[in-house]
Amino acid sequence: MDPRTWKKVLVLQTSFLGDTVLSLSLVSEIKRRFPKTNLSLLCSPSARDLLESHPDIDEIIVDEKKGVDQGWRGLWRKARSLRRMGFNAALSPHKSLRSALLLFFAAIPYRVGFKQSKGWFLFHQRVNRDSTRHDVERNLSVLEAFGIKPEDCGRDQTLPVSDSTRQTVDRLVRSLGVSPGKVIVGVNAGSVWVTKRWAVEGFARVIDLIRQKHDCDVLLFGGPEDVEINSRIQGLCGTAAMNLAGKLSLRELPAAVSLCKVFITNDSGPMHVAVARGVPTVAIFCATTPSLGFYPYSSRAVVLEKNLACRPCSSHGGRRCPLGTEDCIRLIQPEQVAKAAEKFLTGQEDTKRIRGNRYEPEFVAV
Repeated sequence: MDPRTWKKVLVLQTSFLGDTVLSLSLVSEIKRRFPKTNLSLLCSPSARDLLESHPDIDEIIVDEKKGVDQGWRGLWRKARSLRRMGFNAALSPHKSLRSALLLFFAAIPYRVGFKQSKGWFLFHQRVNRDSTRHDVERNLSVLEAFGIKPEDCGRDQTLPVSDSTRQTVDRLVRSLGVSPGKVIVGVNAGSVWVTKRWAVEGFARVIDLIRQKHDCDVLLFGGPEDVEINSRIQGLCGTAAMNLAGKLSLRELPAAVSLCKVFITNDSGPMHVAVARGVPTVAIFCATTPSLGFYPYSSRAVVLEKNLACRPCSSHGGRRCPLGTEDCIRLIQPEQVAKAAEKFLTGQEDTKRIRGNRYEPEFVAV
């Protein structure tokens, strides 16, 4: 199918928030090459909140697969709804069988997905998902069905922030005591998966080390589920850190992250938000590894990890360490994390390395 004939196209990505952020390069590339196409994104409820003002998305459709759209009845209702929308084509960087079935039952006349999808046989055209590439490039590779290679695409991730949202966030951080013009360090200590969370004591010590050298404020990021983790960090480093957990909507998250001079984070959705907002990022990889393709896609990032034969213990990390040692967490030292952040706080970035490959972070095995 010639994409120049598209009138309505659907991109499906209903996985975690970070996965949706990593699909934004695909969305923007479709709009750049085929600007007259009406582009809809099928995503999770949380992704809708994050992307409502995205300029390249004409319509956001929510798939509440853990709510009203769950099960076979929910799947069938959602498929009928999509069928009525009259899409010409659908592209799915999501590999689940449910996603393939949803597009099939919606009777979308041209469907593209991965050969490695569990529902590969339901796509009209299948492309290879190269496990050695970053997920941004893997998502873009669905366009190979139309002769478009990832390396020929714009690979920057665009995550806009409206003026009203920026003003709301500015008022919030001022109410917490952050001074206008003060250097802000962001810390994200949470993650859905326990084994992807670096030690609370480690984050607290990093904050102490940074504040010994820099007059800065520290914002602790996270959702409502991270209130306790952040409170423990505060208990260890005192009023040096301000707890934003549960105080920001997902729509407000990119604006708040953008205030930071450096963002120190676990492997998580907010890590990808920081990259999409162009914020220098220090990413701590515990149970997972960059080789899975989900590292920060930016040369203005440092990835710290401990090389261990047991990593990764699964594609997402797990609920507990299979060996009971938690070495991937325990053996990363606060001094190493603080040293990585120092590069961005003092402006001592390696500009030659950045120009060499704008999408490749610095990998540090500690």
